[in-house]
Amino acid sequence: MRSPKRAKFVLIILIALLGPRLMAQTSEQKALEEKREQLQTEIREINRLLFAEKKEKGTVLDQMEALDKKITVRQQLIRVTNQQANLLNRQINTNIRNIAKLKQELKETKEAYASMIQKSYQNKSKQNRLMFLLSSESFVQAFKRLQYMKQYTEYRKEQGAEIVAKTEELTRLNSDLNEERKVKEVLLAQNRKAKDALFSEIQDQKALLGTIRKNEDRYAQAIAAKKREARKIDQQIERLIRSAIAASNKGSGAKSTNSSTFALTPEATLVAKNFSANKGKLIWPVEKGIKSQGFGIYADAVYPGIKHESNGVIIATDPGATARAIFEGEVIAILSVPGGNKGVQIKHGNYISTYYNLSELYVKKGDKVAVKEELGTIYTNRSNGQTRLKFYLYQNTSKLNPEEWVYRL
Repeated sequence: MRSPKRAKFVLIILIALLGPRLMAQTSEQKALEEKREQLQTEIREINRLLFAEKKEKGTVLDQMEALDKKITVRQQLIRVTNQQANLLNRQINTNIRNIAKLKQELKETKEAYASMIQKSYQNKSKQNRLMFLLSSESFVQAFKRLQYMKQYTEYRKEQGAEIVAKTEELTRLNSDLNEERKVKEVLLAQNRKAKDALFSEIQDQKALLGTIRKNEDRYAQAIAAKKREARKIDQQIERLIRSAIAASNKGSGAKSTNSSTFALTPEATLVAKNFSANKGKLIWPVEKGIKSQGFGIYADAVYPGIKHESNGVIIATDPGATARAIFEGEVIAILSVPGGNKGVQIKHGNYISTYYNLSELYVKKGDKVAVKEELGTIYTNRSNGQTRLKFYLYQNTSKLNPEEWVYRL
């Protein structure tokens, strides 16, 4: 017969071994659920901000890029939901094994308890217990027998309590198992819907590809126009940065008029250190929005052999939205691209943030700005109804990836 101490010891060992694993699974499940919710929100924002009410609105290039982004996010959503379902499946299998083990332990405990009760019943009369004590050969033996009787009574109580505890644990595990199965069914149903939506979007993409390939010249012209516009903006940003560096170094009395590195004052050094310390935690340059184009080199949505390069990120937001400063600093330049819109450059020590595609400015060169301060209204394109901010980040004249600096960009 298993002793209560041994049973408790085994239970403690099981909790010690399984506890951290179950906690890790719960933590992983929570992280996956947060990621899934984030992707679902992103899809809703893509539909709201990147897709016009009428399919005819916007250029083919805009439509293709928006559709490509949505398909990519949808695929991520399906992947994360699959991970959740697989994790739940592992948890369900673990619960099934634990239930089987508990059932066997409960059966053994009940059998042992029943045998003990039967023996106790056969010898339960007070006369038998009294005779057991009186038949002792000495006082010491009588005392030991009395202690044994007390321990036996206590053991019966512990066995009864163990049966109750295991029964409750079994009930809880069964309840958890049912809930996990329900959650898994919901996830699988949502994944089926996501796959149906993905199939529909891929069909739309194929149809759009067919339209584009019938009008390759028009698509090529749109790409060329987009590249020219990006080049103009990049050139002016870099020219203004070099000009601001040279002017700042000359004004500070620095010996060198190097136009590629700021000569920092103690105050500017502190601002730069604070800015650098906030890498990955800086606020978005808009209050609400989604990243519609990331940083770096990427393949064309229609012709993967064609490569595009983005020196910043593009954020889609609501009409009437404003750009805001991601950190405290000083306005060092106002951009005005011929045939384009306006922009603002802010210096944060030796870091420069640039906000382009503004229709109206609220600040001027030389202004000191605080974090979250509004800089201007973002331009809304009348042809497609989209409102996009082009955001760039530099350290001196070196391009930085804003996605590494702004929180969850």
